[in-house]
Amino acid sequence: MSTEEKSNRTGSSVRSLPLDQWPSADREAWREACYPSVRFKRGGAASHLRPVTQKELGKRYGLFLDFLKRSGRLELNAAAGALVVPDHVQVYVTELQARTSSVNVYSSIQKLRRMVQLIAPECELDWLIAIERQLFSEMRPRSKWHRVVYTDVLVDAGLTLMAEAEMFKRSELANARMFRNGLIIALLALCPIRLKNFAALEIGRSFVNVEGTWWIILTEGETKEKRVDERPVQQELAASIERYLAMYRPILARGNASTNFLWMAINGKPMTYDSLRDLIPEITRMTVGITVNPHMFRTAGATTLATRAGDKPHAASALLHHRQGPVTQEHYNRASCISAGRSLASLNRRFRTAPDSTP
Repeated sequence: MSTEEKSNRTGSSVRSLPLDQWPSADREAWREACYPSVRFKRGGAASHLRPVTQKELGKRYGLFLDFLKRSGRLELNAAAGALVVPDHVQVYVTELQARTSSVNVYSSIQKLRRMVQLIAPECELDWLIAIERQLFSEMRPRSKWHRVVYTDVLVDAGLTLMAEAEMFKRSELANARMFRNGLIIALLALCPIRLKNFAALEIGRSFVNVEGTWWIILTEGETKEKRVDERPVQQELAASIERYLAMYRPILARGNASTNFLWMAINGKPMTYDSLRDLIPEITRMTVGITVNPHMFRTAGATTLATRAGDKPHAASALLHHRQGPVTQEHYNRASCISAGRSLASLNRRFRTAPDSTP
Protein backbone atom coordinates (compact mmCIF):
# COMPACT_ATOMS: atom_id res chain seq x y z
CA MET A 1 0.00 0.00 0.00
CA SER A 2 1.38 3.43 -0.94
CA THR A 3 2.03 6.23 1.52
CA GLU A 4 -0.85 8.16 -0.03
CA GLU A 5 -3.26 5.25 0.41
CA LYS A 6 -2.18 4.78 4.03
CA SER A 7 -2.67 8.48 4.73
CA ASN A 8 -6.09 8.47 3.14
CA ARG A 9 -7.23 5.40 5.05
CA THR A 10 -5.77 5.91 8.49
CA GLY A 11 -4.63 9.54 8.69
CA SER A 12 -1.47 10.37 10.59
CA SER A 13 0.57 7.36 11.70
CA VAL A 14 1.74 9.28 14.78
CA ARG A 15 0.20 7.88 17.95
CA SER A 16 -1.78 10.64 19.63
CA LEU A 17 -4.82 10.34 21.86
CA PRO A 18 -7.84 11.79 19.96
CA LEU A 19 -9.51 14.87 21.43
CA ASP A 20 -12.69 12.97 22.31
CA GLN A 21 -10.64 10.67 24.56
CA TRP A 22 -8.92 13.46 26.50
CA PRO A 23 -9.89 14.16 30.11
CA SER A 24 -13.06 16.25 29.91
CA ALA A 25 -11.48 19.30 31.55
CA ASP A 26 -8.56 19.28 29.10
CA ARG A 27 -10.91 18.83 26.17
CA GLU A 28 -13.21 21.68 27.14
CA ALA A 29 -10.32 24.01 28.01
CA TRP A 30 -8.70 23.40 24.61
CA ARG A 31 -11.95 23.97 22.74
CA GLU A 32 -12.44 27.21 24.65
CA ALA A 33 -8.86 28.27 23.94
CA CYS A 34 -9.37 27.73 20.19
CA TYR A 35 -12.71 29.54 20.05
CA PRO A 36 -12.33 32.21 17.34
CA SER A 37 -12.86 35.93 17.76
CA VAL A 38 -16.28 37.14 16.58
CA ARG A 39 -16.62 40.85 15.78
CA PHE A 40 -15.96 42.66 19.05
CA LYS A 41 -15.90 39.49 21.15
CA ARG A 42 -12.40 38.32 21.98
CA GLY A 43 -11.54 34.74 21.12
CA GLY A 44 -9.78 32.10 23.20
CA ALA A 45 -6.13 32.12 24.21
CA ALA A 46 -5.17 30.07 21.13
CA SER A 47 -7.47 31.83 18.65
CA HIS A 48 -4.60 33.89 17.24
CA LEU A 49 -2.70 30.74 16.23
CA ARG A 50 -3.00 29.36 12.72
CA PRO A 51 -5.00 26.14 12.34
CA VAL A 52 -1.86 24.15 11.49
CA THR A 53 -0.24 25.35 14.75
CA GLN A 54 -3.34 24.52 16.77
CA LYS A 55 -3.38 21.07 15.21
CA GLU A 56 0.28 20.48 16.01
CA LEU A 57 -0.11 21.56 19.64
CA GLY A 58 -3.15 19.32 20.03
CA LYS A 59 -1.28 16.40 18.50
CA ARG A 60 1.70 16.83 20.83
CA TYR A 61 -0.56 17.06 23.88
CA GLY A 62 -2.37 13.96 22.65
CA LEU A 63 0.98 12.14 22.51
CA PHE A 64 1.59 13.00 26.16
CA LEU A 65 -1.90 11.84 27.17
CA ASP A 66 -1.45 8.62 25.20
CA PHE A 67 1.77 7.98 27.13
CA LEU A 68 -0.13 8.50 30.39
CA LYS A 69 -2.83 6.10 29.23
CA ARG A 70 -0.34 3.39 28.23
CA SER A 71 1.51 3.72 31.52
CA GLY A 72 -1.64 3.69 33.67
CA ARG A 73 -1.28 7.35 34.72
CA LEU A 74 -4.22 8.89 32.84
CA GLU A 75 -6.92 10.33 35.11
CA LEU A 76 -10.01 11.30 33.14
CA ASN A 77 -11.39 13.42 35.97
CA ALA A 78 -8.27 15.54 36.41
CA ALA A 79 -8.43 19.34 36.11
CA ALA A 80 -7.15 20.98 32.93
CA GLY A 81 -3.36 20.69 32.75
CA ALA A 82 -3.21 18.94 36.13
CA LEU A 83 -1.59 15.81 34.69
CA VAL A 84 1.47 17.75 33.58
CA VAL A 85 3.50 17.25 36.74
CA PRO A 86 7.24 16.61 37.26
CA ASP A 87 6.94 12.85 37.85
CA HIS A 88 4.90 12.31 34.69
CA VAL A 89 7.06 14.54 32.51
CA GLN A 90 10.36 13.02 33.65
CA VAL A 91 9.19 9.51 32.73
CA TYR A 92 7.74 10.81 29.46
CA VAL A 93 11.06 12.43 28.56
CA THR A 94 12.86 9.15 29.25
CA GLU A 95 10.53 7.32 26.88
CA LEU A 96 10.90 9.98 24.19
CA GLN A 97 14.69 9.85 24.43
CA ALA A 98 14.59 6.11 23.83
CA ARG A 99 12.61 6.34 20.61
CA THR A 100 13.15 9.68 18.90
CA SER A 101 15.72 12.39 18.19
CA SER A 102 16.91 14.98 20.68
CA VAL A 103 15.32 17.70 18.53
CA ASN A 104 11.93 15.98 18.69
CA VAL A 105 12.25 15.44 22.45
CA TYR A 106 12.83 19.16 22.97
CA SER A 107 10.02 20.10 20.57
CA SER A 108 7.57 17.78 22.33
CA ILE A 109 8.25 19.30 25.75
CA GLN A 110 8.29 22.85 24.39
CA LYS A 111 4.84 22.31 22.84
CA LEU A 112 3.58 20.56 25.96
CA ARG A 113 4.51 23.67 27.96
CA ARG A 114 2.74 25.93 25.44
CA MET A 115 -0.40 23.81 25.66
CA VAL A 116 -0.55 24.00 29.45
CA GLN A 117 -0.11 27.77 29.31
CA LEU A 118 -3.07 27.96 26.92
CA ILE A 119 -5.48 25.60 28.71
CA ALA A 120 -4.41 26.27 32.30
CA PRO A 121 -2.65 29.65 32.48
CA GLU A 122 -2.76 29.59 36.28
CA CYS A 123 -0.34 26.63 36.46
CA GLU A 124 3.17 27.34 37.76
CA LEU A 125 5.59 25.98 35.18
CA ASP A 126 9.06 27.13 36.22
CA TRP A 127 10.06 23.49 36.71
CA LEU A 128 8.90 22.58 33.17
CA ILE A 129 10.71 25.55 31.66
CA ALA A 130 13.89 24.34 33.40
CA ILE A 131 13.49 20.90 31.82
CA GLU A 132 12.83 22.52 28.45
CA ARG A 133 16.01 24.58 28.69
CA GLN A 134 18.05 21.52 29.64
CA LEU A 135 16.69 19.60 26.65
CA PHE A 136 17.48 22.56 24.40
CA SER A 137 21.11 22.50 25.54
CA GLU A 138 21.28 18.75 24.84
CA MET A 139 19.70 19.07 21.40
CA ARG A 140 21.84 17.78 18.53
CA PRO A 141 20.15 18.49 15.19
CA ARG A 142 20.59 15.84 12.53
CA SER A 143 22.84 16.84 9.67
CA LYS A 144 21.03 17.82 6.47
CA TRP A 145 24.05 17.33 4.24
CA HIS A 146 22.95 13.99 2.84
CA ARG A 147 19.57 15.48 1.87
CA VAL A 148 20.76 18.63 0.08
CA VAL A 149 19.83 18.37 -3.61
CA TYR A 150 20.07 21.10 -6.24
CA THR A 151 16.81 22.43 -7.61
CA ASP A 152 17.55 21.32 -11.18
CA VAL A 153 17.89 17.70 -9.98
CA LEU A 154 14.45 17.87 -8.39
CA VAL A 155 12.91 19.52 -11.45
CA ASP A 156 14.42 16.88 -13.72
CA ALA A 157 13.00 14.16 -11.48
CA GLY A 158 9.53 15.69 -11.72
CA LEU A 159 9.71 16.15 -15.50
CA THR A 160 10.91 12.56 -15.91
CA LEU A 161 7.97 11.22 -13.90
CA MET A 162 5.51 13.17 -16.03
CA ALA A 163 7.17 11.94 -19.24
CA GLU A 164 7.01 8.33 -18.05
CA ALA A 165 3.34 8.72 -17.21
CA GLU A 166 2.74 9.65 -20.84
CA MET A 167 4.95 6.91 -22.28
CA PHE A 168 4.12 3.68 -20.46
CA LYS A 169 0.93 1.66 -20.59
CA ARG A 170 -0.68 1.54 -17.17
CA SER A 171 -4.16 2.10 -15.87
CA GLU A 172 -5.57 5.61 -16.23
CA LEU A 173 -5.47 6.07 -12.47
CA ALA A 174 -1.84 4.93 -12.18
CA ASN A 175 -0.73 7.28 -14.96
CA ALA A 176 -2.70 10.15 -13.45
CA ARG A 177 -1.09 9.57 -10.07
CA MET A 178 2.41 9.42 -11.59
CA PHE A 179 1.87 12.59 -13.62
CA ARG A 180 0.53 14.41 -10.57
CA ASN A 181 3.50 13.27 -8.48
CA GLY A 182 5.92 14.56 -11.09
CA LEU A 183 4.17 17.92 -11.23
CA ILE A 184 4.21 18.17 -7.43
CA ILE A 185 8.00 17.69 -7.33
CA ALA A 186 8.76 20.06 -10.22
CA LEU A 187 6.41 22.83 -9.04
CA LEU A 188 7.56 22.71 -5.42
CA ALA A 189 11.19 22.76 -6.54
CA LEU A 190 10.68 25.89 -8.64
CA CYS A 191 8.29 27.56 -6.20
CA PRO A 192 9.38 26.34 -2.74
CA ILE A 193 6.54 27.79 -0.69
CA ARG A 194 5.64 26.29 2.68
CA LEU A 195 3.85 22.95 2.54
CA LYS A 196 0.68 24.22 4.24
CA ASN A 197 0.29 26.76 1.41
CA PHE A 198 1.30 24.26 -1.28
CA ALA A 199 -1.26 21.73 -0.07
CA ALA A 200 -3.99 24.40 -0.02
CA LEU A 201 -3.44 25.70 -3.57
CA GLU A 202 -6.83 26.31 -5.15
CA ILE A 203 -7.49 26.76 -8.85
CA GLY A 204 -8.88 30.22 -9.57
CA ARG A 205 -8.00 31.61 -6.15
CA SER A 206 -4.42 30.93 -5.03
CA PHE A 207 -3.41 29.21 -8.28
CA VAL A 208 -4.41 31.52 -11.10
CA ASN A 209 -3.78 31.85 -14.84
CA VAL A 210 -3.04 35.45 -15.82
CA GLU A 211 -2.66 35.99 -19.57
CA GLY A 212 -1.12 32.57 -20.15
CA THR A 213 1.12 32.51 -17.08
CA TRP A 214 0.22 30.55 -13.96
CA TRP A 215 0.67 32.41 -10.68
CA ILE A 216 0.73 31.38 -7.05
CA ILE A 217 -1.02 34.14 -5.10
CA LEU A 218 -1.09 33.96 -1.31
CA THR A 219 -2.77 36.59 0.84
CA GLU A 220 -1.16 38.08 3.93
CA GLY A 221 -3.47 35.95 6.04
CA GLU A 222 -2.11 32.77 4.48
CA THR A 223 1.63 33.33 4.81
CA LYS A 224 3.76 32.88 7.90
CA GLU A 225 5.31 36.30 7.29
CA LYS A 226 1.84 37.92 7.11
CA ARG A 227 2.76 39.50 3.77
CA VAL A 228 1.28 38.92 0.33
CA ASP A 229 3.30 36.39 -1.67
CA GLU A 230 2.79 36.48 -5.45
CA ARG A 231 5.08 34.50 -7.73
CA PRO A 232 4.79 33.37 -11.35
CA VAL A 233 5.32 29.73 -12.23
CA GLN A 234 8.09 29.24 -14.79
CA GLN A 235 6.81 28.77 -18.33
CA GLU A 236 8.56 25.42 -18.68
CA LEU A 237 5.82 23.95 -16.50
CA ALA A 238 2.90 25.66 -18.25
CA ALA A 239 2.18 22.80 -20.67
CA SER A 240 2.43 20.21 -17.88
CA ILE A 241 0.01 22.18 -15.70
CA GLU A 242 -2.49 22.45 -18.55
CA ARG A 243 -2.13 18.72 -19.23
CA TYR A 244 -2.69 17.86 -15.58
CA LEU A 245 -5.76 20.08 -15.29
CA ALA A 246 -7.32 18.94 -18.56
CA MET A 247 -6.60 15.20 -18.43
CA TYR A 248 -5.18 13.82 -15.20
CA ARG A 249 -6.84 15.81 -12.45
CA PRO A 250 -10.34 14.84 -13.68
CA ILE A 251 -9.30 11.16 -13.51
CA LEU A 252 -8.12 11.58 -9.92
CA ALA A 253 -11.19 13.64 -9.00
CA ARG A 254 -13.51 10.80 -10.12
CA GLY A 255 -16.27 13.23 -11.02
CA ASN A 256 -15.92 15.29 -7.84
CA ALA A 257 -16.69 18.83 -9.04
CA SER A 258 -17.30 20.24 -5.56
CA THR A 259 -13.71 21.36 -5.00
CA ASN A 260 -11.11 23.43 -6.85
CA PHE A 261 -8.12 22.25 -4.85
CA LEU A 262 -5.19 21.66 -7.17
CA TRP A 263 -3.94 18.39 -5.73
CA MET A 264 -6.37 15.49 -5.81
CA ALA A 265 -5.83 12.09 -4.18
CA ILE A 266 -6.61 8.78 -5.85
CA ASN A 267 -9.87 8.53 -3.88
CA GLY A 268 -11.37 11.62 -5.51
CA LYS A 269 -10.77 13.89 -2.52
CA PRO A 270 -8.29 16.78 -2.11
CA MET A 271 -4.88 15.74 -0.84
CA THR A 272 -4.24 16.73 2.76
CA TYR A 273 -1.21 18.36 4.33
CA ASP A 274 -0.34 15.03 5.98
CA SER A 275 -0.61 12.98 2.79
CA LEU A 276 1.64 15.40 0.87
CA ARG A 277 4.10 15.53 3.76
CA ASP A 278 4.42 11.73 3.62
CA LEU A 279 4.26 11.37 -0.16
CA ILE A 280 6.95 13.85 -1.22
CA PRO A 281 9.86 12.10 0.58
CA GLU A 282 8.69 8.82 -0.92
CA ILE A 283 8.72 10.26 -4.45
CA THR A 284 12.19 11.79 -4.09
CA ARG A 285 13.60 8.60 -2.60
CA MET A 286 12.36 6.65 -5.61
CA THR A 287 13.44 9.19 -8.24
CA VAL A 288 16.69 10.79 -7.03
CA GLY A 289 17.74 8.19 -4.47
CA ILE A 290 17.60 10.67 -1.57
CA THR A 291 14.72 11.24 0.81
CA VAL A 292 13.94 14.96 0.52
CA ASN A 293 11.16 16.24 2.75
CA PRO A 294 9.08 19.27 1.69
CA HIS A 295 11.00 21.73 3.85
CA MET A 296 14.28 20.65 2.26
CA PHE A 297 12.97 21.94 -1.09
CA ARG A 298 13.45 25.40 0.42
CA THR A 299 17.01 24.53 1.40
CA ALA A 300 17.57 23.28 -2.16
CA GLY A 301 16.35 26.55 -3.64
CA ALA A 302 18.46 28.74 -1.35
CA THR A 303 21.58 26.61 -1.85
CA THR A 304 21.16 26.50 -5.62
CA LEU A 305 20.80 30.28 -5.84
CA ALA A 306 23.72 31.00 -3.52
CA THR A 307 26.02 28.60 -5.36
CA ARG A 308 25.09 29.48 -8.92
CA ALA A 309 23.98 33.09 -8.56
CA GLY A 310 26.37 34.44 -5.99
CA ASP A 311 26.20 37.89 -7.57
CA LYS A 312 22.57 38.14 -6.36
CA PRO A 313 22.98 37.90 -2.59
CA HIS A 314 19.34 38.63 -1.74
CA ALA A 315 17.77 36.27 -4.27
CA ALA A 316 17.45 33.39 -1.82
CA SER A 317 15.69 35.58 0.75
CA ALA A 318 13.22 36.68 -1.91
CA LEU A 319 12.66 33.09 -3.04
CA LEU A 320 11.81 31.97 0.49
CA HIS A 321 9.80 35.12 1.25
CA HIS A 322 12.00 36.11 4.18
CA ARG A 323 12.21 39.68 5.39
CA GLN A 324 15.87 39.43 6.30
CA GLY A 325 18.75 37.67 4.62
CA PRO A 326 20.34 36.29 7.82
CA VAL A 327 17.33 34.01 8.36
CA THR A 328 17.96 32.43 4.98
CA GLN A 329 21.70 32.20 5.57
CA GLU A 330 21.35 30.60 8.99
CA HIS A 331 18.67 28.05 8.29
CA TYR A 332 18.81 27.21 4.59
CA ASN A 333 22.02 28.25 2.83
CA ARG A 334 24.64 25.53 2.99
CA ALA A 335 26.48 26.71 -0.09
CA SER A 336 29.42 28.28 1.76
CA CYS A 337 30.65 24.93 3.02
CA ILE A 338 29.93 23.33 -0.34
CA SER A 339 31.97 25.98 -2.14
CA ALA A 340 34.81 25.62 0.38
CA GLY A 341 34.78 21.87 -0.10
CA ARG A 342 35.05 22.29 -3.84
CA SER A 343 37.96 24.69 -3.46
CA LEU A 344 39.73 22.21 -1.22
CA ALA A 345 39.16 19.40 -3.71
CA SER A 346 40.51 21.59 -6.51
CA LEU A 347 43.63 22.38 -4.53
CA ASN A 348 44.06 18.73 -3.67
CA ARG A 349 43.84 17.68 -7.34
CA ARG A 350 46.24 20.43 -8.42
CA PHE A 351 48.92 19.57 -5.92
CA ARG A 352 48.59 15.81 -6.43
CA THR A 353 49.17 16.18 -10.17
CA ALA A 354 51.87 18.85 -9.93
CA PRO A 355 55.57 17.85 -10.17
CA ASP A 356 57.12 16.90 -6.86
CA SER A 357 58.15 20.10 -5.15
CA THR A 358 59.10 18.67 -1.77
CA PRO A 359 62.15 20.51 -0.47
